[in-house]
Amino acid sequence: MSRADVVAWLAGAVAAAALVELAALARRARRRRAGVWAPALALLARLGRRAGIPAAPADLDARLAAAGRPLGLGAGDAMAVKGGGAALGLALALPFGALLPGRLPLLAPLALPAAGYLAPDAWLRRRTRARARAIERDLPDLLDLLGVALAAGLSLDRALAEVGCRDRGLLAREWRRAAVEIELGEPRERALAGLVGRCPGGGVATFVRAAERAARHGAPLADALAAQAEEARAARARQLAERAARAAPQIQLVVALLLVPSVLLLVAAALLASLLS
Repeated sequence: MSRADVVAWLAGAVAAAALVELAALARRARRRRAGVWAPALALLARLGRRAGIPAAPADLDARLAAAGRPLGLGAGDAMAVKGGGAALGLALALPFGALLPGRLPLLAPLALPAAGYLAPDAWLRRRTRARARAIERDLPDLLDLLGVALAAGLSLDRALAEVGCRDRGLLAREWRRAAVEIELGEPRERALAGLVGRCPGGGVATFVRAAERAARHGAPLADALAAQAEEARAARARQLAERAARAAPQIQLVVALLLVPSVLLLVAAALLASLLS
């Protein structure tokens, strides 16, 4: 074995060790992020079960799926957390309500339990909006890759798996999960319906409808994917333009409230100094 072969072998070993270490760091970071919330939610769920929990709404499981089912929560667990938040709010209303001025202490026994009960719903909505933004951002590029895979002769199931393995984004993981479910024997219609439920936003639902039409009528899917990718890019461009337009008045407000008074103070200080000199 030559010296160059030894150096190449050592470089490959170091690179493999670095990849393993990076994967371990990523797993530890995910555990730390989950560890911040898991004990608190478990405590609230235990408190809610002792206090008694109402029946879960019909759409709660769908909302949990759209939010990525954080910490593996089911509908019953979410209702227990909501009940625990309400019980905690009621317990805090007595000591903290006495510190409020005027007649606000009378509202504390109603407002704090209501806030504790509704806070998990607000958290789920925030997670759902974040997932929808991430999915809409990744959708055009992944649709292009999927169209290339289909044009190369792969089936839709295999193309979903291949594209999902070549990207680390949220949408790619969901596509990979759907492909694994189909490979394990789940009917394609049910797996794609689950994909739509886990991916908030209209882009994935449009893709699934196009895939179902292509499978039903035998039409080529690659052209439909290219058109959807183009439309998704145009929609994102419009959203960015709208956000930029909304940002202009906010910047002007900051200038009016902060920069203009500071400049006037500087001018007044200079005038005062000239008068006193």
